[in-house]
Amino acid sequence: MGLLARIRKEWFIIGIVLVIFWAKLQPSIGVKGGPLKPEVTVAYIAVSLIFFNSGLSLKTEELTSALLHVRLHLFVQSFTLIFFPLAVWLLLRVLALTAIDQWLLKGLQTVSCMPPPVSSAVILTKAVGGNEAAAIFNSAFGSFLLGSSSSVPFSSIFTQLFMTVVVPLILGQVCRGFLREFLERRKPPFGAVSSAVLLMIIYTTFCDTFSNPNIELDPTSLLLVVLIIFSIQISFMLLTFAFSTRSGSRFSPADTVAIVFCSTHKSLTLGIPMLKIVFEGYEHLSLISVPLLIYHPAQILLGSVLVPTIRSWMTSRQKPIQAFSVHN
Repeated sequence: MGLLARIRKEWFIIGIVLVIFWAKLQPSIGVKGGPLKPEVTVAYIAVSLIFFNSGLSLKTEELTSALLHVRLHLFVQSFTLIFFPLAVWLLLRVLALTAIDQWLLKGLQTVSCMPPPVSSAVILTKAVGGNEAAAIFNSAFGSFLLGSSSSVPFSSIFTQLFMTVVVPLILGQVCRGFLREFLERRKPPFGAVSSAVLLMIIYTTFCDTFSNPNIELDPTSLLLVVLIIFSIQISFMLLTFAFSTRSGSRFSPADTVAIVFCSTHKSLTLGIPMLKIVFEGYEHLSLISVPLLIYHPAQILLGSVLVPTIRSWMTSRQKPIQAFSVHN
């Protein structure tokens, strides 16, 4: 395979490296309040584009089927909002015996209680070719469920989710109705569009990370927290993968992809406002926020790097299924 062909194939991974490098060099461009205005371009325009893109690319019957996939939804929500916090709580009981800053550990516990984000899990699921419709439902539902039961103003959560998820998704479906033949004939690169949007999200996320003064901690504590976060993510991704692919699980490979990403990703968009409300007045709020500020870019980075591997696995698993279907 020639160099250009390799670059075309691995453009997304190369893009991740480049945007992180650029964020390190010029964090002021993509930071909140900077020229790129991520609080608008990412929080609203980019997320809306993701779900409009999903609405345009997904068949209506796929969305309907995903909505009725109750077992998958129960698995994701139970893992995210029950098992995840409990498992981290048990882990922190052990880590409390170490020299790691206790406020950082409280921050880790807070991260574990967050719902999945409404963007990254969906984009990564789509990039792999997983059950995108199920990812959309679980990401939005998790944020709505936890947000409505927390101290964060319910109306603001509902409005943002409605305007950036529901409306673009419906508009995409409406447009698909008019453009169905064109879309099926030309097959636009929906996945590439979502991946490009994800690169923008990665860039602005790392701009915030590199420019955030709260990250300036004791190097040892910071390194340990980073290692713990990556360990948690990898362990839980493997755990959800093992559970959803075990004999008798009745989850398809596409379902497994959605489960892995939705069950292990945590929302920064909802998390930061919740932290500011729940821990208002705490002098250690900045320390409590650090694990979430690390977890968010870490999950995007790890998920993005694993996209080719998971896609290869899913493709290999789907071939026997398709062959069996044709044979029968």
